[in-house]
Amino acid sequence: MGTLLVRHSHTLVTMDANRREIPDGALLIRDNVIEQVGTTAELPAMADQVLDLQGRHVVMPGLVNTHHHFYQTLTRAIPAAQNGDLFQWLTTLYPIWAKLTHEGVYASAQMAAAELILSGCTTASDHLYIFPNDCTLDTEIRAVQDIGLRFHASRGSMSVGQSQGGLPPDMVVEKETDILKDSQRLIEQYHNNQRYSMTRLVLAPCSPFSVSQDLMRESAALARSYPGVRLHTHLAENMGDVDYSLSTFGMQPGDYAESVGWLGDDVWHAHCVQLSDACIDKFAQTGTGVAHCPCSNLRLASGMAPIRKMRDRHVPVGIGVDGAASNDASNLLQEARTALLVARVREQNAAAMTAREVLEMATLGGARVLGRDDIGSLSPGMSADFITFNIDTSTLVGSHHDVVAALIFCQPPGVDYSFINGKPVVDQGQLVTAELGKLVETCNRLAMALVS
Repeated sequence: MGTLLVRHSHTLVTMDANRREIPDGALLIRDNVIEQVGTTAELPAMADQVLDLQGRHVVMPGLVNTHHHFYQTLTRAIPAAQNGDLFQWLTTLYPIWAKLTHEGVYASAQMAAAELILSGCTTASDHLYIFPNDCTLDTEIRAVQDIGLRFHASRGSMSVGQSQGGLPPDMVVEKETDILKDSQRLIEQYHNNQRYSMTRLVLAPCSPFSVSQDLMRESAALARSYPGVRLHTHLAENMGDVDYSLSTFGMQPGDYAESVGWLGDDVWHAHCVQLSDACIDKFAQTGTGVAHCPCSNLRLASGMAPIRKMRDRHVPVGIGVDGAASNDASNLLQEARTALLVARVREQNAAAMTAREVLEMATLGGARVLGRDDIGSLSPGMSADFITFNIDTSTLVGSHHDVVAALIFCQPPGVDYSFINGKPVVDQGQLVTAELGKLVETCNRLAMALVS
């Protein structure tokens, strides 16, 4: 791949240990790794390829999405699910999702990845937990590899249906022996724990109300028998979720997680909106991470997660967009902006969260939650995952005195350039790794078929 020189940015946001923001910043990349960072004058004048930004762009690390459900891109704004809380929303959509096919898994994964990439995301974790008909996680992995997103593929699962006291209908659950067998196969086939890897596997039983305690324990044991395989699930998403844990297990959600071995620096939980103070302390003590999904939490009236409290106690926190059927978008910069606003409203304090703190959660925070030390900052030795935003646009007019904060406070712009693993995926605002128009047509056709 040779060398790439990115020069004459307006501002280079490094997210390095000193959180440097370099005017007229530049990057020198060799193959897929950052080699030098500094001002344009400090770096070499030439390289095999040169991207001259002419002082019009902010350059920053690619954003990291820590929680999503790509397949839900096909079921946005379903009328019967527009006004329900979490459990009502799920029970409405389970029968629709039961008609999902491998074609839908592939197309929805590419559509979600495309939206994420165009909003600045370069690494994402997706939680696929429903496998009807001919659906497999292999299809989703292939779709994301084809589009070029760095990917943590979560092998989700549901094993406790309504007949056993769970929430999902029996037609969408799997046998636990089959889940564990397939999980092992996927790890051995796809998981790459090397530095700069593009694909890693995660084990992710769906939620306390859809899997057994045995599956949680056995999944944890299986994951921990392989290097770098992490654990992920939903936890304490709303008060109904808390009530289920209390009535079924006799424990708060965080205590339930501890009882099945799901605390530790190799675990992160989505939402945690209703996590108790005592359990927040347990997360802090064990390095257990949280994927904060504010738009979904607002959409489903689940509440506002105590992110200020979590960060003050040094809980690892990243940002996730959650499923495109409960957001209903896949825009990570918009999610970061919402995280800022929600934190301020929850604390009733306009200084409760800053723009740069939210950008840190969306980059370094996400990298930590996913267990990666090779993404999240622009520093020598880090992956060449970076994005640029053109600051000379209508949405950023009047903000040049602080263009970095403006990316959060103003209407989120799309990226002008995006490079993942040193390769271009967006060029002058256009996705170059998939035909977006054709993909939109395919997804609209599949979406209509699901609900017809």
